[in-house]
Amino acid sequence: MKTLIKNAKIVNQGKIIEGDILIENELISSIGEHLDFTNVDIIIDAKGNYVIPGAIDDQVHFREPGLTHKANIETESKAAIAGGITSFIEMPNTNPQTTTLEELNKKFDRALETSYANYSFMFGGTNDNLDEILKVNPKDVAGLKLFLGSSTGNMLVDDPEVLERIFASTDMVISVHCEDEATIKKNTAHYKTIYGDDIPVKYHPIIRSEEACYLSSSKAIELAKKTGARLHVFHLSTGKETHLFDNAIPLKDKKITAEVCIHHLWFSDKDYDEKGTHIKWNPAVKTSDDRAQLWEALLDDRIDVIATDHAPHTLEEKANVYTKAPSGGPLVQHAMVALFEAYHNGKISIEKIVEKTAHNPAILFDVEKRGYIKEGYYADLVIVDANAPWTVAKDNILYKCGWSPFEGTTFKSKITHTIVNGSLVYNNDQLTGVKAGKRLTFNR
Repeated sequence: MKTLIKNAKIVNQGKIIEGDILIENELISSIGEHLDFTNVDIIIDAKGNYVIPGAIDDQVHFREPGLTHKANIETESKAAIAGGITSFIEMPNTNPQTTTLEELNKKFDRALETSYANYSFMFGGTNDNLDEILKVNPKDVAGLKLFLGSSTGNMLVDDPEVLERIFASTDMVISVHCEDEATIKKNTAHYKTIYGDDIPVKYHPIIRSEEACYLSSSKAIELAKKTGARLHVFHLSTGKETHLFDNAIPLKDKKITAEVCIHHLWFSDKDYDEKGTHIKWNPAVKTSDDRAQLWEALLDDRIDVIATDHAPHTLEEKANVYTKAPSGGPLVQHAMVALFEAYHNGKISIEKIVEKTAHNPAILFDVEKRGYIKEGYYADLVIVDANAPWTVAKDNILYKCGWSPFEGTTFKSKITHTIVNGSLVYNNDQLTGVKAGKRLTFNR
C-alpha cells in the first residue's frame, strides 16, 4: 500500500517545510518536493494544511477493565485518533488494578483486539507489590505509575519506606501523581464542617491546594535525587511547582521531568461557577496566575510534555455532590485543537506544540520510531486545517460518556485526516473503520 500526502506544510523538529510525504505500508519512505505519485494507491492533497506527527499522550484513563460504563479502549482510542492522538499510554487504576504481570498482559491482549491507536500501559505501584514491580521488563511497558495522592481507584502509596525502596529498585521511568494526602484530608474536613458533603466546587483548588501539590512534588524530587531514580511528575497545576524544574540540559539527559495537561493550560478557578464538577480534576484547576506560570514554564522548557489525563466519568456521576462527584474529564478528542487555539491566540507556536506532544514524549519514554516525521519512521501523521471553524456539540463527541468540558466552544482549527501506521483511520469527520493500532516498542 502506498499513500502520498502532497502540498503539505510539514512540521518537524522546530521547522516547517512545504513538500510531500510518501508512505509505503507502515513507514514513511520519502519526504521531499514533487514526489512521484505514479503507482500510488491513495493521494491526499493537504492543500497547504499542516502535517504534524501524531501526538503521543503519556497519560490517559480508558477505564478498561472494570469501569467500562464510563469508557473502554475501543471507544476512547477512536476519539483519540479523531483528535490527532495516534499513541497513548494508559494508567493502572482500573478494576482490577494493573499491579500484577497477569493483569498487565490482559490489558495488552485487550488492546491488541480493540485499539484504533498505538498503545502501551503503565504498571502500577502500591504499598505491597515491589516484588511484582521487579519482575517487569522495562522494554515491555512505558513505565511505572505511583499515586502519591489518592484519586480514582485509590492506589495511594503512602508508606515512606516502601516509596524509597521502589525509587531505589527500578530503572523504569517513575511517573507520579503528586498531592499531599494529609493536607487534602485536613482541608476536606474543614469544609465538610461548614457545608457537609455539598461543598461548593469552587473550593476544590483550596482543598487540593497549592501547598498539597508543592509538598508532594518537592518530596518526590528530593527522593529521586537521593536514589538516582528517573522521575516524571505528571500534571503540574501550580506556578510554585514549576520552579522545582530546570531547563539547563537537553531532555534526553534530564533525570527529573514534568508534564502539564490541557485543562490546566485552558481553565482557571474562574470557570468553576459555569462548569461546576465538569472541570473537577485532581490536581485541581487553580488560578489564572498559576495558569500563566504553567505556560511560561512550558515555553521555556522547564515543563517537557503536554498530555490530557483523559479521565471520563458519566454525567450522572458528575452530577453528585462535591464529595461524591469523581474527578476527571474526557479530553483526547479536543486536546490538539485546543492547543491550536492557543497558537491562534499567540501563546505557542505550532513547532512547539509538536515538540511537547510528539517529539518529547518519544524522547522521554524511549518510544521507537514514532513522534517525528522522518524517513524510516512509522507513518503516524495528522493533517490540521488551521482555518476551519467548528463547534463542539453532543452530535460530534465520540467519547462513550457523551459529554465534553468544551461543549459549546468554537475552535478555529480542525483535524481533517489521521494516519496510524500508514493506514488512513480518520478522514474528514469520519472514522474509516480501519483498526491500525500497534503496541508501542521502546529503545531501552
